[in-house]
Amino acid sequence: MNFKEQDFEALFKEHYPFLCSFARKYIQDVDDCKDIVHNAFLKLWQKQDEIDLTKPLKPYLFKSVHNLCLNYIRDRKKIVQHDLQTDNEAIPDYIDSRDYLEESELQTRIVKAIENLPDKTKRIFSLSRFEGKKYREIAEIENISVKTVEDQMSKALRLLREKLKDYLIIYIFIQFFTGF
Repeated sequence: MNFKEQDFEALFKEHYPFLCSFARKYIQDVDDCKDIVHNAFLKLWQKQDEIDLTKPLKPYLFKSVHNLCLNYIRDRKKIVQHDLQTDNEAIPDYIDSRDYLEESELQTRIVKAIENLPDKTKRIFSLSRFEGKKYREIAEIENISVKTVEDQMSKALRLLREKLKDYLIIYIFIQFFTGF
C-alpha cells in the first residue's frame, strides 16, 4: 500500500513542527534539525513499500528522527575529532614558524612587569619564584609574618596578571603546547 501525495503532504504538515521540536532536544542548530526531519520523511517515502501504513506512523517518525539525530551527533563528533587532530598536527608547525621576536617580547614584558612591582613585593616574589624559598623561609629572611608573605605574593600575582593580561593567552599557549 502506497501513500497518495496529498496524504503524505498532510502527514508532513501535521508532524513536521513537533518532530523539529523533538530534534532540537538533541541538536542545537535549527537548520540541522529541519534537515534531519526532512530526511526522516524522505526515508518514510522511500520505504513506504516496506512499512505497514495501516499502523500509526507517529512512533515510526519519532524513532526515525531520534536515530537520525544520534547518527548526526556521532558523525559530528568524528568530524570535530578529525578537525582537532588536524589542528593539533598543525600546532608544531605554527610554533616552529612563530617569530622569535614574539617570544622575546613576551619575556621582556614579563621581566619589565616584575621590575615594576613595588620593592617589597618584588623582593618577596623573587625569593619565592626565582630562589625557590618557601613562605616560612621568606618570612624569616624578611623578618615578617607568613601571612604578610602570602599577602605580598597575592599582590604580586594580581599586579602581574593585570600588566600581562594581553599576553596571558599567548603565554598559556606557549606553556601548554611547547612545554617551556
